[in-house]
Amino acid sequence: MSTDNPGIDPLDGLRAPQDPACDVFLTGTVFLDIVFTGLDSAPVRGTESWARGMGSSPGGVANMATALARLGLHTSLAAAFGDDHYGEYCWDALEQGEGIDLSMSHTVRGWHSPVTVSMAYEGERTMVSHGHEAPPPDTRANGTFPHCPPRARAAVASLAPGRSEPWVATAARHGARIFADVGWDETGRWDLDALPDLEHCQAFLPNAQEAMRYTRTECPRAAARALAERVPLAVVTLGAEGAYAVDAATGVTAEVPAIEVEALDPTGAGDVFVAGFVTGTLADWPLADRLAFAGLTAALSVQEFGGSLSAPGWAEIAAWWQRVRTCDGQDPAALQRYAFLEDLLPAAARPWPLRRAVPTIGFRSPA
Repeated sequence: MSTDNPGIDPLDGLRAPQDPACDVFLTGTVFLDIVFTGLDSAPVRGTESWARGMGSSPGGVANMATALARLGLHTSLAAAFGDDHYGEYCWDALEQGEGIDLSMSHTVRGWHSPVTVSMAYEGERTMVSHGHEAPPPDTRANGTFPHCPPRARAAVASLAPGRSEPWVATAARHGARIFADVGWDETGRWDLDALPDLEHCQAFLPNAQEAMRYTRTECPRAAARALAERVPLAVVTLGAEGAYAVDAATGVTAEVPAIEVEALDPTGAGDVFVAGFVTGTLADWPLADRLAFAGLTAALSVQEFGGSLSAPGWAEIAAWWQRVRTCDGQDPAALQRYAFLEDLLPAAARPWPLRRAVPTIGFRSPA
């Protein structure tokens, strides 16, 4: 279990003996992320740029898996890992460092780990990636995934036009609540019918541009209402404006503004938002509380660099809550929006801001 989760179980009181051991299942590609920060501008061709900060950590689907685990959810990840030093580092960081179940994952002999170099500047990021698709696992040696994922309370899927993942339907049929995000549609069609796994999803969480393009609307709130005709719960992230959600079953809507922070690196913030929303949903919180919590975790994440490394745990959330309640000039209404945290959080043992150790492939001896 991650040291950033001080014994908090957000599902405490909701667990029963017959429940699955896994809270959230997900699958995807794990990258080694090398992140440069402290750049004043984008690199210029023909010149050398020096960054004031640098670190390495597992990335790709590891961002989401780490964010879920740090919030106290029992997380299972199915992924391929290279048998190089990068792959070994990522496996150990996720399994030993974060307590993520990798029993559905496998190491591929002779396959090198995908790598992403991310450069953060002016609140944005530029990335360069390299990798090759991993060969399918030998199911004789590694269980039955992807045809039969483990029983889980929830699963997180990434939808893509024209692609259907058989495990999504299987997981939904076995009782998992499917949460899905989506990437940019390179085909330019923006057709919801081209997302076949959407029919299995309980919640769909696109950003504003994606939502408006898929629904042919001019307003992200109108887009959320249109999406709620296709999925039980539509959540549209609005960037600096926060997020808006529509519950199709109850008709309830919620909108929560974003928390203003000084962003160091936005890598993985969307994954952290989804992890926070999944946590609140499985804990059966009101819709507005789920949105507020997801936005808070995402805001805390952008103040650190790295994707998986920056995902906050309960210690960071507790330190933030303690800090904002003691600052002068706070808006009482804004504080009340997060009052639901009071009964969840431990007494903050360390003052805000908390600083993490610098991520690295690993020192030969303790620093």
